[in-house]
Amino acid sequence: MKEPAPPMASVMYPADKGLRRDAIGMVRIVAVGLAAVAPAYSLAVTLGFVADSVGVHAPAAFLVGFLPILFTAFAFRDLNRVMPDCGGVFVWISRVLGPIAGWFFGGWVPQVATFIATAALAQVATVYLLDSVGLEALAENPAVTIPLAIALIAASAVVAIRGIELAAWVQYALIGLQIVAIGGFCAGAFLAIGRGTAPASAEPVSLDWFNPFSTDPSGLVAGVILALFIYWGWDSLISVNEETTHRSRTPGRAAIVSTVILLVLYVMASVAALGFGGVDLLTSDDAIGDVLSVIGPLATGEFFGRIITLAIGMSALSALFTVAVASPRSWLSMATYRALPNAIGTVDPKSRTPRTATIWWAGLSIATIIVLSLISRDFVGLAILSIGLMVAVYYAVTAIAAIVFFAPRMRDPKTLMLAGILPGLGALMMAIAFVVSAIDMARPEYADVSWLGIGAVFWIGIGALALGLVVTLAVRPLWPEFFNRSTIPVGNANSTDFHVMDPTEEKSN
Repeated sequence: MKEPAPPMASVMYPADKGLRRDAIGMVRIVAVGLAAVAPAYSLAVTLGFVADSVGVHAPAAFLVGFLPILFTAFAFRDLNRVMPDCGGVFVWISRVLGPIAGWFFGGWVPQVATFIATAALAQVATVYLLDSVGLEALAENPAVTIPLAIALIAASAVVAIRGIELAAWVQYALIGLQIVAIGGFCAGAFLAIGRGTAPASAEPVSLDWFNPFSTDPSGLVAGVILALFIYWGWDSLISVNEETTHRSRTPGRAAIVSTVILLVLYVMASVAALGFGGVDLLTSDDAIGDVLSVIGPLATGEFFGRIITLAIGMSALSALFTVAVASPRSWLSMATYRALPNAIGTVDPKSRTPRTATIWWAGLSIATIIVLSLISRDFVGLAILSIGLMVAVYYAVTAIAAIVFFAPRMRDPKTLMLAGILPGLGALMMAIAFVVSAIDMARPEYADVSWLGIGAVFWIGIGALALGLVVTLAVRPLWPEFFNRSTIPVGNANSTDFHVMDPTEEKSN
């Protein structure tokens, strides 16, 4: 008679991946989260289109678009509290929904979105930095911008490899410049409004701008979907949780704080822009795709207008630096749990950073920007528009993972609300955003480019997701330990076969 197999031993968290512990605190990790969003750039290229969708109710769109982000942030906070791993969504989804879901939704989807964003951020940073010093002609020449964009990717990798402290201090400076630029624009606009020197298209500021029920519902949905894009990226701060003081608490709190700061910046800037220039100016052909660069000099003068343009370029650059820090740490975690080659999991003993993963990130990012640029000068822009689909997918699945994981503990009213109801609403709103976006992107007139009668952006977004499913199934034989659930067994909050410990918490108890 065959003896029963022994029970699986407890799978403990590999407490030390080699990263530097307690390297950054609350303020610097918030800076990392804000920098990843690139608020100056995101606001500049999105505000005009939001105003085109909802008119003067752009502040309401930012408020409504903030809700699913906040609800999802609660899921990130609570999952990080019990599993503070630099792999973030990869570890959480694998633990709750299984290895296939974890590799696809927590690995492939956010990384593909990040690679597309990296190509765009490098190009945007190059163009705006050239514009800010008066080299507009060079900014329109791909022979100049592509090599410079590649150089920025390489520089980002070097900063990331040198150490998390240096990367955090760089983010301090870059996010500080963006806040100064946005704040300076708002101050200039409000002063002009108060003095009566705003353009003739200016709109009288009204509390009704904050009322989402006083605008067309279809326009509001479109505006909210656009608003979702400009909040994306704050979750990058989770990737440095193992290098943060009190890593089970600080990153989760920082996620909430960073999203609230973004809300304040976006609502304040949208009110200032509408009150100063009105819908007509914001949606004009010259301004709609780059509001701050066009109306910034009008509100603040030519000199500070240059600073705003510089801040937009630095905004993209700061996000690029954050990606160089975040993505390699996600790969480090995946390699640790045998979901990527072991070599990816090596950490430099001196800088305590994932040097190998960072070099691979830089190489693949450079290859991505070259390939996308060779396909078409417009292809990067089309790919960027598809990112919203990927963001909605992995945010929604993360929220669902939180609900499933904490389900056994939802007899407690607080847990039910923060880990159940709110993430559930966030997942539902993300799902609606995904469906509405996909239907809109499938229209042949979307972005004025279509293939076989269907919008090109739809093909790119859905195609990337479909390809990811194929790749996920294809790589299963390569890493059997992970896909057989040996390294991350499936479980919930009551399971004891896998435990992620916070060494700093252990020492304090």
